[in-house]
Amino acid sequence: MHREARGVDQGRLERQLEFLREADKLKSILRRSRVSFADRRENDAEHSWHLALMVMTLVEYAEPGIDLLRTLQMALVHDIVEIDAGDTIAYASAAEQAAQAEREQAAAERLFGLLPPDQGARIRALFDEFEARRTPEARFARALDRAQAILQNLHTAGAAWQQSGVTVTMVRELNQPTILAASAALWEHIDGRLAEAEARGWFAKG
Repeated sequence: MHREARGVDQGRLERQLEFLREADKLKSILRRSRVSFADRRENDAEHSWHLALMVMTLVEYAEPGIDLLRTLQMALVHDIVEIDAGDTIAYASAAEQAAQAEREQAAAERLFGLLPPDQGARIRALFDEFEARRTPEARFARALDRAQAILQNLHTAGAAWQQSGVTVTMVRELNQPTILAASAALWEHIDGRLAEAEARGWFAKG
């Protein structure tokens, strides 16, 4: 027979478990990017895990003194809102991006609101920090978020770029400011790889 642990707030635990059950739905949200080892799209949970691994592995290229734990936390929670809001391609129109932002704010209210108030507020703050990009941690997490999609396309001969009509100019204009602001070394490497990809014809024609 189940015994209630002493001192445990069962209501709090139930809210935390409900949030985790909802978060499991992230495994069913498909992104445009394809995984590098198979002909299939990745899901948001895979993306978030891989982004966290990128943060841990590439932290030496971030701004000095970055808080690794907070950056990892942002990487893990930044896309949870897509459970409700869905995924939108980074190259969508301004109107589509604005509509997506509205959906994500509503999703943040619902999903983080499942948690006990103190914990929900802390995780919501991480999501808001990532979106605002005002801290070194947020800038680095956002830069790697962008870099990951580029690297996946480089590993799949530009499959998603070609499917979505993305040109090399579009990739540079969207990603250079974000990545360069967080890591000059990372952007220099990626820019060189983009030049190679262009020479191989991996982009849509402009």
